[in-house]
Amino acid sequence: MGCLFQESVSQTPLYSRRTLFFVARETICTQIIRWVSLLIALCNNNKKKDILSRTETINCYNSIYLTLFPIALSFTLRSVMSQSSAVTASPTQLSWLLIIILGAIAALTPLAIDMYLPAMPAIAGDLGAPNSAVKSTLVAYTAGFAIGQLFHGPISDSYGRKPVMLGGVILFFICAVVSALAEDINVLMLARSTQGFAGAAAAVIIQALVRDMFEREEFARTMSFITLVMTIAPLAAPMIGGYLLTWFDWRAIFWVLAGWACFVMVCIVVKIPETLPKNHRPPLRIGASLRNYARMLKTPFAVGMIFCSGFSFAGMFSFLTAGSFVYIDYYGVSAKAFGYLFGLNIVCLIIMTFLNGRLVRKMGSHWMLRFGLAIQLVAGIAIAVCQWLDLGLWGTVIPVMTYVGVISTIGSNSMACLLSCYPQMAGTASSLAGTMRFGIGSLVGAGVAVVSDGTPWGMIGAIAICAILSAAFYWLLARKEP
Repeated sequence: MGCLFQESVSQTPLYSRRTLFFVARETICTQIIRWVSLLIALCNNNKKKDILSRTETINCYNSIYLTLFPIALSFTLRSVMSQSSAVTASPTQLSWLLIIILGAIAALTPLAIDMYLPAMPAIAGDLGAPNSAVKSTLVAYTAGFAIGQLFHGPISDSYGRKPVMLGGVILFFICAVVSALAEDINVLMLARSTQGFAGAAAAVIIQALVRDMFEREEFARTMSFITLVMTIAPLAAPMIGGYLLTWFDWRAIFWVLAGWACFVMVCIVVKIPETLPKNHRPPLRIGASLRNYARMLKTPFAVGMIFCSGFSFAGMFSFLTAGSFVYIDYYGVSAKAFGYLFGLNIVCLIIMTFLNGRLVRKMGSHWMLRFGLAIQLVAGIAIAVCQWLDLGLWGTVIPVMTYVGVISTIGSNSMACLLSCYPQMAGTASSLAGTMRFGIGSLVGAGVAVVSDGTPWGMIGAIAICAILSAAFYWLLARKEP
């Protein structure tokens, strides 16, 4: 199993590593200078509510992405290139190749959701459909994604990780082609819902696959980097979609998704091993799967970990739902400045993910989870206090940055602790956790949208409550393993 990843980065010539980090450092410094200058200039004019043209929007995403990608690349490669060994019985080298392949697989759904957002008006015009119908294609995808997570995990526990993941990506590819050729909004709606169902296979099985390959601390370390890729992908996706829409038309976006799916298929076939031995695969029984779900929901430790991760994610979902309205409409920040303020969240996330990757093997997953929850709880309380004291824009931006920064730390370590208790049904556990996380986030986000009254209190209250509930579920139910 580990032989496919034995390409040791320690054999990389020293000069090549120095060159890589020198180039990354120079790119980072150049972009940060540009970024900070633009942010200061834009915030000085934050009372002017301008509407960005498509070109300005693309340039905004481009600048942010060019700043953050070298930082992520540098931090990730530094951690990957450090001398390390996995703690499994069959050691697996955490190489740059493994990170890239797993990151490419994990990026399928973020790209599928965010890359076509700039093209929604064009889709409505081309297909002669109302805007509401085009927006519903996004709901169709997320609904298929949520439902799919319940099925793919148990199936992979019985038939293996690789065939189920490969089958999901193949179906994802077919749906991308159908979407690109769609001449009717109903066809596009059906294709997108099926594509969401297929995309859930990669999202669920990748966690079970990594759990098969690594023990708990190494799992948390690997998943933190994968979570980072999944968070950075939505930042780049609108930029890519905007360029494709400018150069071609909206159908090109789905052709690119199909091409990405083909690349992922090749990676799975050539480089991803089957990590679940046949003698560890129970036969697939629907009743047994339902009983496994019920068994987990009756276990306090599992419930605590699932809801701890779910409410943590829901707080971030609250910001994604209402953040742009709070920053732009309430605080008067321009749309371009909002892009840079949003990028600060990603910078914080990158830093905390890097720290988690460096510390988790030494301190343990439980310690890192408590560390992340403590920071998140402080951020959740601080954002409410800052709003009550009327500290203005930065009284909201800084706590949000801190809250979002530990999402990867909490998510990866809570899953590491959960799956370590259910190694024989890691797919089932991953399915339930993913569905509950997405379901809680969607419900909280919808609640924020309903109660919004033009002030930040709807979003801020949701973030504070989610931080408290996330910490409470851990301390009351999951602090001690069964």
